[in-house]
Amino acid sequence: MKAPDQQHTQLAGTPGSPGPVGAAGHEPVDHHLLQRLADAHGVGTSFQGWDGLPHSVAPDTLIKVLASLGVQAGTNALIEAALAESELAPWRRMLPPAVVVQQGETALVPVHVRDGATAQLNIVLEAGAGVVEAAQQDIWVQPQDVDGVPTGRATFALPHNLPLGWHALHAESDGVTAEGALVVVPARLTTAEALLERRGWGLATQLYSVRSKRSWGVGDFADLADLATLSGERGADYVLVNPLHAAEPVPPVQPSPYSPSTRRFFNPLYIRVEAIPELAYLKPRKRAAVDRLQEQVQSLNKEGDRLDRNAVYAAKLQALELLYHARRSPARQAAFDEFCRISGSGLDDFALWSAIREDLAPEDPLWTDPDCALGSAEAEALRAKLGDRIGFHRWLQWICDEQLEAAQVAARRAGMRLGVVHDLAVGVDLSSADAWTLRGVLAPGVSVGAPPDMYNQLGQDWNQPPWHPGRLAEAGYAPFRNMLSTVLRHAGGIRVDHVLGLFRLWWVPAGNSPREGAYVRYDHEALIGILALEAQRAGAVVIGEDLGTFEPWVRDYLAARGILGTSILWFENDGDSPLPPERYRTQALASVNTHDLPPTAGYLAGDHVGLRSRLGLLERSEAEERVEHVATLEKMMGLLRERGLLPERTGAGEAPSAGPTETEEHTIEALHRLLAQSPSVLLGVALVDAVGERRVQNQPGTTEALYPNWQVPLGDPDGRAVLIDDLPTNARFNSLLAAVEDALR
Repeated sequence: MKAPDQQHTQLAGTPGSPGPVGAAGHEPVDHHLLQRLADAHGVGTSFQGWDGLPHSVAPDTLIKVLASLGVQAGTNALIEAALAESELAPWRRMLPPAVVVQQGETALVPVHVRDGATAQLNIVLEAGAGVVEAAQQDIWVQPQDVDGVPTGRATFALPHNLPLGWHALHAESDGVTAEGALVVVPARLTTAEALLERRGWGLATQLYSVRSKRSWGVGDFADLADLATLSGERGADYVLVNPLHAAEPVPPVQPSPYSPSTRRFFNPLYIRVEAIPELAYLKPRKRAAVDRLQEQVQSLNKEGDRLDRNAVYAAKLQALELLYHARRSPARQAAFDEFCRISGSGLDDFALWSAIREDLAPEDPLWTDPDCALGSAEAEALRAKLGDRIGFHRWLQWICDEQLEAAQVAARRAGMRLGVVHDLAVGVDLSSADAWTLRGVLAPGVSVGAPPDMYNQLGQDWNQPPWHPGRLAEAGYAPFRNMLSTVLRHAGGIRVDHVLGLFRLWWVPAGNSPREGAYVRYDHEALIGILALEAQRAGAVVIGEDLGTFEPWVRDYLAARGILGTSILWFENDGDSPLPPERYRTQALASVNTHDLPPTAGYLAGDHVGLRSRLGLLERSEAEERVEHVATLEKMMGLLRERGLLPERTGAGEAPSAGPTETEEHTIEALHRLLAQSPSVLLGVALVDAVGERRVQNQPGTTEALYPNWQVPLGDPDGRAVLIDDLPTNARFNSLLAAVEDALR
C-alpha cells in the first residue's frame, strides 16, 4: 500500500527570512532544521485543509508539539542536538522496545552490541509455548560511536511461521541481556469473511435511551439483552450500541459517551440491579431499601423529554452498595476473584482512581502532582487507606462483565451471528482515570481535536490527551492491547470511532486555538495489526468509522487488512447526485444515518435546519438552507422512484397520495430497501428510524446549555417515550425490520 503522505510544504516565511525567536531571546530558529526535526518525530509540518489547499503549521506550534513529545526545539542548538539524538537513539538500545510483524512475513530485528562482540536472539513464545532461535543475517552496517563506545549492529531474521500472539524477544551479548515485545498479527482479519457469503443487518442505538418498564430511568444491560432478542428473532445479526465506557464514579456524570473516564472499563450506570444474584439473599430491611430506591426513579421511564443520569446513578449506587456488602456464595466469590486476577493491575489502578475521585474534584491538584502519581508513596498510602472503596469499584466492573456476557449470550441465542457490537471512543477526558493511570504513555500539554472544516471553521478541541507514540511502543503496546481485549471480551464486533486516529491525530497544544495544531503520525502498521489480532482472537468484526476527508490509500489499506468501512446514505454522492447503491463498498457497514444526524423522519421534514437556525449554527439564511435541503431530498426521491421503491408523481408539483405519516414511513422503508441493493456486507437500521423518533441525539457545535446532547430518550413521532415493552406490537418497528430482512434475503 502507498505510505502516508508526508508533505514537506515550506513553513511560514521564506528561505532566509527571520523565523520564530528562540527561547530566552536566542537567534531565530532555522525553518529547515525545525522541519527536519518534526519529520524525524512524525510531526506534520503542513496539511491539506478542507478547502483542498496546503496549509503550513506555524513554527511555534511545531516547537510546542515537539515539546509534548519530549523533544526540545526552542533554539537552533537544541534542534541540532535533538536531530543528532534522533539518529543515535536506536543505537542506544540493544533491542527495539516492540516489534509488530504480520504473520507469514519475515522481519529483520537489529541488535546493538559492542562492536565485534557476538550476539544471540531468541523468541520466547506466548504462554510458555517454547523458545525459537532467530538466525543472524550477513548484513554489515557501519558501526557508530555511542557515548565513546564503538557499537555495532547485528541483524536477525524472525522466522515467517511464528504463531499469532504476544511473544518476547530476548537478546544476549557478553553477559548483557535485553528484552522487547514481539507481536505477530494477522495479515488480514478474517472475521468478516462469512458476511461475504451471506450479508447481515442489525440495529444501531444509544443504549441509555432505550428503556423498559423494568429500567431505572436509563437503558441498561438487561434492556440490551431484550433488544437483542427482539431484533434477533426478526433476522438481525447485531446490535450496535454507543460507547459503554465508564464515566465519573459518582454524580454528576458526563452525558457524552464519547468523553469517558476510561476506554477499558464499563459504566456501572448500565447495571440492572435486579439481575444481581445476591439481591435474592438480602435481608428484608435491605431489600426494602433497594425497592424504595427503584421506586424513586421508576417514573423516569415515562419521561419523554430528557434523561436524568445523575438521579438514576445516585439511586443505583446506593442499591449497589447494599449488594456489594451482601455475602457471596463460594462459587460467586471464586468467580469474582478470577475476574480480578484476569483484569490485573489495570483494574486495581482504575478502582483506586475511582475511590479517590469519589471525594476529590477533577481540578484538584493531586491529579497533576508528580508526587501523587500512580506508584508514588502518596498514591500507595491512599491505596491502603481506601481498600474497601477500591474493592467496591472492582466489584462493579465484575457485575458489568457478567451482565455484558449475559447480553451477548442472549443475542447469540436469538440467532444473531455477531451479537453486541461495541463502539470505541477516540479518547478520554483530560481529567479522566486514564489520564491519571496511563500518564506515562500519554502526551502532556496537548489535546486531540480536528483542524477547521466546512462545519467547524474554527477547528475542534476535544480535550482528550493523545497516546504518546514513542512511549506507547516503549510499553510494548500493552495499554492498547488491554483496552481492546477488555472491550472485546463479550462482543461480536467493535466500531472504531474516527479510525483515522490510528494513523494520525490532530494535536492542539495547551493555550493554542484548535486551528493552531499539527498532525502527529502513529505507527498504523502496529496499531491496526494489534487491533486485528485482538479482534481475531475474540472472533469479532471490526468496523472503522472512516467518514470525512481520507486519503484514498487509507481506505484501501483498511480493506486489505479485513477492516470494514462506514457508508452513510446521505454522504454517498457521485458529484451532485446520489451514488447508485451498486457502487457502494462491499467491505462496509452501510446505513441511512448516524447518531450525529437527525433521525430520518426529522431529516425528511428538515427539522435539523430549523434547529440549527434557532441555535445560530447556520452560515447563511434558513431559507437558503431549506432550498438546498429540499433539492438534496428530491434527488434522493428521484432515485427511489427510478428504482420503483416509491410511486411516480401523478402530476407536476403534486405530492404522493398517501397521508404524511404513511408517506414518511414508506419513504424510510424505501430508503432502507435502496440501501439493501448495495453490496455492503452489513446494513444498519437506526432504532430511532424504526419508531419514528425525530429528535437528534447529538447536535455538533452545541453545549448542554443549548441542546440536551446525549440525553434524549427514545420516543415516537410526538416525543412520547417508547419502551422495549412496546416494540413487539409496534407496527412501525415490525414493518421496517421486516422490510430490511425481506430486501436483504
